[in-house]
Amino acid sequence: MAAKYALIIDDEPDIRELLEITLGRMNIETRSAEDVKSAKAMLEAHTFDFCLTDMRLPDGNGIELVQHIQSEYPQLPVAMITAHGNMESAVDALKSGAFDFVSKPVNLEQLRTLVDTALNLKPLDTNEAPSLLGDTIGIEQLRKQINKLARSQAPIYISGESGSGKELVANLIHEQGPHPDGPFIPVNCGAIPTELMESEFFGHVKGSFTGAVVDKEGLFQAANGGTLFLDEVADLPLPMQVKLLRGIQEKAIRPIGGQQEIPVDVRILSATHKSLANEVDAGSFRQDLYYRINVIELKVPSLRERREDIPLLTEDLLTRIADEYQVPRPKVSPEAMASLLGYHFPGNVRELQNILEHAITLCEGDIILPDDLSITSETASVIAQKISEPEIIEDEEEEEELSETSSVPTLPEDADSLESYLEDVEKNAIVRALESTRWNKTAAAKKLGITFRALRYKLKKLDLE
Repeated sequence: MAAKYALIIDDEPDIRELLEITLGRMNIETRSAEDVKSAKAMLEAHTFDFCLTDMRLPDGNGIELVQHIQSEYPQLPVAMITAHGNMESAVDALKSGAFDFVSKPVNLEQLRTLVDTALNLKPLDTNEAPSLLGDTIGIEQLRKQINKLARSQAPIYISGESGSGKELVANLIHEQGPHPDGPFIPVNCGAIPTELMESEFFGHVKGSFTGAVVDKEGLFQAANGGTLFLDEVADLPLPMQVKLLRGIQEKAIRPIGGQQEIPVDVRILSATHKSLANEVDAGSFRQDLYYRINVIELKVPSLRERREDIPLLTEDLLTRIADEYQVPRPKVSPEAMASLLGYHFPGNVRELQNILEHAITLCEGDIILPDDLSITSETASVIAQKISEPEIIEDEEEEEELSETSSVPTLPEDADSLESYLEDVEKNAIVRALESTRWNKTAAAKKLGITFRALRYKLKKLDLE
């Protein structure tokens, strides 16, 4: 295995010696510089695999050196040594392009982890395109940003509308990073009950509270050596924001009831469809946490901003849906594609997928027509009415008997419940039809007024098989 070389830049001889010894024990060859001028000379004369620089130097500062390395040696990962507790300097370094930071007094275990991660980075390839479908300028730029930011340990805030693909982007950053085989742990912050939140994030030890019958690992520990993706981070309550900030800054967590902090090596990515800046102004999100997780913002364009990608996305989604439900893949008529291109997609790519799933169940002759696309609330109401109409039961006495044992779900009180409501209606209608035909699927499909293929798809999707 080829030897690795590191450049150490610090004006304090004792610290240089400590770092040289530590990296030397990792079989890394080192060269040292005491100021910016000598560091630049060494960068010109030698090739390095890693660089570690102090924040304050006699003839300049580490930020300027980071920027110089980013400009002249973009393949070289550089980490910053900052004063203890000076998170502002650490954030400035990350924004300038530093791979990561370590605070004084240097924690040697954290330093070794940092160096291992830096040396495990893939070579920077600006032509490498992660699996993000689209040919528009916005998507091309997003691909390049993902490829570059994956080489940094800087916290990234992924902004974008609901359904635009923020989790996909987070996953791609993880896969392009130094530990693609490490865990990728996504968590919806708004879905965790407040009283369980600290235990979920940091874990607990047995006996720390009523019900804690065994030790439990938290999300930070589960993501150790990988990535923790905090989706809908704006929904975190303020007390939890304080604890989260400390965990991120100290790179260590303490389980509930634990006596010692546990070091964790976790890349933090976060996202929300809300404006975090507005949440800060409203007092519902801590400003210090906002600056800590929003070191770099990555915006995911809405589907409306990339309409030219709709045909490509449609073809890919139809293939995946058909494969998943084991049905023939239908084609999209030119008229149906025109309808999709003219629709505003408030739910973005996720809504496009839902529309195509419904279209596959409704289309006849393996071709999707405009009437098969449920792209308006009026259309959705028509579908719901058709599914729940009592005429699907031809025998009136049979219908009366079934209605005694079947219940129609209550109308939803808000729009967010519409999809769940429609699923309940579908399940109810399908079960009634199957019971009335003694579970003869062909006869049940006829009663429902749908194709056998559509019934098979719905049985699989609604877990009725």
